[in-house]
Amino acid sequence: MQLVAVPLTWAGPYPPAEDEVGSHAISMDNHALISWATGYSDYIVGDNVEETWQVPGNALGEAEGNSFDVVALGSGGMLTLVFDPPIENGEGWDFAVFENSFSDRYLELAHVEVSSDGIDFVRFDAISLTPNPVPGFGNIDPTDVDGLAGKYRQGYGTPFNLEDISDKPGVLSGNVDLSSISHIRIVDVVGDGSCLDSSGEVIYDPYPTAGSAGFDLDAVGVSNGAPYPAGEYIPPELPPESDDSGFGDDTGCFVTAIQAPIRAIWLYR
Repeated sequence: MQLVAVPLTWAGPYPPAEDEVGSHAISMDNHALISWATGYSDYIVGDNVEETWQVPGNALGEAEGNSFDVVALGSGGMLTLVFDPPIENGEGWDFAVFENSFSDRYLELAHVEVSSDGIDFVRFDAISLTPNPVPGFGNIDPTDVDGLAGKYRQGYGTPFNLEDISDKPGVLSGNVDLSSISHIRIVDVVGDGSCLDSSGEVIYDPYPTAGSAGFDLDAVGVSNGAPYPAGEYIPPELPPESDDSGFGDDTGCFVTAIQAPIRAIWLYR
């Protein structure tokens, strides 16, 4: 029997890992980053987080790019960061979210929501094409993920463009002002398949995990509009598309209450 080495290739339609052509990864040293989160509120800890990781202040200021100077959200947890001055909707990506993954494929994901008053929030659309459950130390193809924070390894942020949500009802109604975003809320995706993307499809990420479970937030950096990294990613093939109709704009996980012991209660809309 002959063993044949097969080179690793990305298969999905979305931008690949940091060191690949067409990646949208933003280095924590990128000169376009002009400010960082200045405060926080509403830290709701999810399941399986030891106290040593429950330090929301670790998400303030510049990204550290290591495995330890972070705050763990826990399975289903969330944290709202405050920005003073607020973020503006410029040309290109406006802010980047940094996680602490130790590799290009061990990815813990989170939804991203923005607000101009800390009350009314609008969520970015997100897509996950990961077809099967992912074990606690399993891998995800980053080209199967779009619109979710945590897509890149530590030291590299996932960029978000406020223009992408300009047609959302909360923006069109004036409840969320994209020229003055003062709050960003990061909501952990529970990786067991109980959370849905914007198309109503299941989102998988490593599950279960313990100690510092869920999304580990390093920082959020602001550019107020900057060009995406140069280069175009051309996938080798596109995964098959589902014929399911989906669930519309308000899909996914929403924290509604906390009970003792600490547990996030989820509502599907």
